[in-house]
Amino acid sequence: MIIFLYGEDTFRSRQKLKELKDKFIREVDPTGNGIVSLAGESLMIEGLSEAIGARSLFARKRMIVVENIFSNKSEKILEKVFDYFKKTAKSKDKADDNIIIFWDETSGAKLEKNKLFKFLSEQKYAQNFKKLSNTETAVWIKKEFTAREAKVKPQAVLNLASMFGSDLWQLNNEIEKLINFKKAQLLPESEAVISEEDVEALSRGKIDENIFALSDAIGNKNKAQAIKLLEQEMEAGVAEQYLLTMIIRQFKILLQVKEAIDAGMSQRKITSQLHFHPFVVQKCSGQVGGFSSDLLKKIFSDLLEVDRKIKSGQGDFKAALSLMIAKI
Repeated sequence: MIIFLYGEDTFRSRQKLKELKDKFIREVDPTGNGIVSLAGESLMIEGLSEAIGARSLFARKRMIVVENIFSNKSEKILEKVFDYFKKTAKSKDKADDNIIIFWDETSGAKLEKNKLFKFLSEQKYAQNFKKLSNTETAVWIKKEFTAREAKVKPQAVLNLASMFGSDLWQLNNEIEKLINFKKAQLLPESEAVISEEDVEALSRGKIDENIFALSDAIGNKNKAQAIKLLEQEMEAGVAEQYLLTMIIRQFKILLQVKEAIDAGMSQRKITSQLHFHPFVVQKCSGQVGGFSSDLLKKIFSDLLEVDRKIKSGQGDFKAALSLMIAKI
């Protein structure tokens, strides 16, 4: 049996590989000694043939896992692997009925003419793990919370999907962090629901860091750096409207924190009165020193005008925001 797991979504393909290994240990070889892993990047046909041909004293079959065969720089090796399996497919023993898994990070986009890739992708148990769409990601997030016996609000799910896109590795970490945070609060079951406020406070991740960096650049009047950071976020695939919403939110918080500090309020009092997360107040308190209240009010007003124009179809996101930054 040949199984081919490939595609850009390495989180789900890794999950599938783990499921197959666990099933093999559970049903075939409890010792796990019958599982052999080979590095495809440096694979030689002799090593593959030996791994498949070897017999186990404790199990009736073996599982051979070859990872990233298409990272192998030798075209001859790929041809030899293809020839080996074509020949094996015609033999009676069919590689002793071993389970042979090819796991690969490739999307196959540039391998349409590769004989081995074509052969593997046409196998009955071939599965292409494509990156999830925004809707699919939201469904996946909801299922993950449910599987971990945690409750989450719909808006929190949508916010996570918007922030991290189809990066399931990062989302997996964020989901675990949010669940642990909620458990630590020791709330009654009916109240232990992860909200959008929890997500905003704890899971803003790389976007959060870049928004802070962007607002810092604007405060320092480093226009070139501000525009560069803006372009980086767009190139990373962050939705324009979501990015603008986050920038507006950041400057609104900065303005509120600045006015509170100017009024003589402590960080603890700001946290209590404005209902911000303590971490947010701490970070913004250090940042507002680069701004005057008048500058923050102007930036916030200009951002709202950019938002209005874009929503009414009167402007281009990048051009409007770049122009606003240039005028500061």
